Amino acid sequence: MSLSSEFLEDLELLNLFNLDSAQGGIKIHHEAAPARIAAAQRLFAQNIITLEDGGYLTPLGLEAAAHAQALVTMLQAKP
Repeated sequence: MSLSSEFLEDLELLNLFNLDSAQGGIKIHHEAAPARIAAAQRLFAQNIITLEDGGYLTPLGLEAAAHAQALVTMLQAKP
């Protein structure tokens, strides 16, 4: 199984959210890379973030971001 570049961009975007504060949203500016803008639109369509250009995590998004960030932390840990 290979991971698509779209999937990886979605994960990268989820990793930008600060999970320590529910008030920590993000804003994807119109000058951002097209792949980043598309990732935000996909996550919005999946009800993971509140706005097409970022916003806040939904309850589903909070769970998804927590899992994504935990996975990155585990994979980056040194044995």
